[in-house]
Amino acid sequence: MPRCTVIPVLAYPNLGEAIDWLCDAFGFSLRVRIGNHRAQLNVGDGAVVLTEQPTFERSQPEELGDSVVVRVEDVDHHHERASRWGARIIQPPSNHKYGERQYVAEDLAGRRWTFSQSIADVAPEEWGGTSGVL
Repeated sequence: MPRCTVIPVLAYPNLGEAIDWLCDAFGFSLRVRIGNHRAQLNVGDGAVVLTEQPTFERSQPEELGDSVVVRVEDVDHHHERASRWGARIIQPPSNHKYGERQYVAEDLAGRRWTFSQSIADVAPEEWGGTSGVL
């Protein structure tokens, strides 16, 4: 995962085209591409994650395919607090093969947020990703 605190996740109808255009037009650089469905781009000292979503005929926030990823120090503590405040938990805290412990919650407007804690430094190639330019 990139080292920034907040990482937007944005859906595009064609992932490859979006990567090329954002890198060319805005000077972003590819950090890692994960198959044909996900990529991380460096944006200055920040980052953005792109996903592929062929159709945008959605009207509810949870159906848009966009979300926000936020790095936290302690996912379990954060999860407990969010639960106490009434966040709808979509996915409870769990460890992932790419070295992150994450959970997913919906806010009061239905927007999805993923909270992530790094637990291991794992090369993308170890879990099926492809490293880009760092």
